[in-house]
Amino acid sequence: SQSYATRYGLPQSGLRFFTVYGPWGRPDMAYFGFTRKILAGETIDVFGEGRMARDFTYIDDIVDGVVGVLDRPPEAGGHRLLNIGDSQPVGLMEMIAALEAALGVRAARRMLPMQPGDVTATFADVSAIQQLTGYRPQVPLAEGLRRFAGWYRDYHGVVAPAAVA
Repeated sequence: SQSYATRYGLPQSGLRFFTVYGPWGRPDMAYFGFTRKILAGETIDVFGEGRMARDFTYIDDIVDGVVGVLDRPPEAGGHRLLNIGDSQPVGLMEMIAALEAALGVRAARRMLPMQPGDVTATFADVSAIQQLTGYRPQVPLAEGLRRFAGWYRDYHGVVAPAAVA
């Protein structure tokens, strides 16, 4: 990208997103799969025995970051890489507790070892995008999961949660 920007004078910004979640999200992400299983009364698999942490970033905060970068392109031939994240890693068990609160249902859990190739924690250093655009994530995890839970129920027609012992 840097070579292309320099050679052709096309300014480029590369963006790295950190654990994006929210409505219309990826069904293979933990929060999404956990929601489906919790509401169906199924057990969720908690890898890494719950000791992992992720930099969960609500989709609205991602969009704010992208728009801010689009409004401030580099000069001709310029190139940069920017992280867009919440910059506040949250433990997996804390995320599960927030999701349970948003859904109004306690999850049945199966604690499992770490999956091969997984990482213990992710964290976005957002200092560069903050300096460039004033980017500051606005949606805390509990609020974002509450919004997602409402969307999920509406979209999938889930009227009431299934009780889990």
